[in-house]
Amino acid sequence: MKKLFSRRTLAAFAVIGASSLILTACGSSSDDAGDKVGVSLILKNDTNPFFVAMTAGAKAKAAELGVDLSVAAGKDENDDAAQIAAIENAISKKDAGILITPISGGVYNAITKAREAGLYVIALDTPTDPASIVDITFATDNCKAGELIGQWAAAKMDGKKATIALLDIFNDKNVPTDYCRNNGFLKGMGIPLGDPKKLADEPKTGRYTGGKGGLYQIVGNVATLGAEDGGRTGMEQLLAKNPAINLVYTLNEPAAAGAFAALKAAGKEKGVVIVSVDGGRAGVENVKAGVIGATSQQYPLLMADLGVQAIYDIIQTGTTPSTTAGLDFFDTGVKLITDDPQDGVPSESVQYGLDNAWG
Repeated sequence: MKKLFSRRTLAAFAVIGASSLILTACGSSSDDAGDKVGVSLILKNDTNPFFVAMTAGAKAKAAELGVDLSVAAGKDENDDAAQIAAIENAISKKDAGILITPISGGVYNAITKAREAGLYVIALDTPTDPASIVDITFATDNCKAGELIGQWAAAKMDGKKATIALLDIFNDKNVPTDYCRNNGFLKGMGIPLGDPKKLADEPKTGRYTGGKGGLYQIVGNVATLGAEDGGRTGMEQLLAKNPAINLVYTLNEPAAAGAFAALKAAGKEKGVVIVSVDGGRAGVENVKAGVIGATSQQYPLLMADLGVQAIYDIIQTGTTPSTTAGLDFFDTGVKLITDDPQDGVPSESVQYGLDNAWG
């Protein structure tokens, strides 16, 4: 029988101490010390290298601690139903907790149901809105990740007009990872925002104030679902609208690879700056090759490692994780990776990126 976490456990721990906590966490006197803590890792999909790396991190930590880890995933970034089914399965198995990269608000009710059933729910990588939907989030500061590549891009433009393509995840859903990276990029460029929690809500023309400053035009936002083929078709759509695009924001490196393929097929890859977020090995290799100018590196193995450890610690000692000071989540860090550093923009080399890459 797996150990079932209950919020009553922590209250009991505060009053009567750690020895009673272990008994409460076990759920019944028939449990023994050999029982494993059950954790479900629920991903958006199991093909994106980011989530493959996250799975590897979770499995390694689970093996170290003796945690019983289950892994489930949607077929793509629209598959709310698969995540909901996996959450319900975790409840029925009486898992201690869930680690989830929530696809959208469509899974929030299921997360609430799991928490009401006593499971401790941690979001990885993708914050919920509001943050209180889950118990805690372990994630990159996506706003900072976007802002770093925006600052770098503005400096790289060197005062030239920026004709911008924005390649996002969705065009029919509004999720924090999407709007935070996109609007962080715009903020870093020095482009005024509308509603910071919405996409495509900024002035489409004007002046950017980052770097030396200059004119800008936003050609449009397209959805890519974070996939290479989505990046390619999205870039093709925006090139058809304006072939003068010279700056491309991409929410992740698979989308960046697809965007570059479209630019190359159109004979327009030279003179176009692509920026991205992820820091996977393939993405950093694309920075080295000049496909991507700069990328913000995040650390999915660390997110998963910390998540498994947190649920294990809750059951064993009653210790709950805390958010980073000043934030509503635990920040797992971000570094700008480029071999073309720009004045005033903190960055690390491609070699650093490769040394710390995942995937």
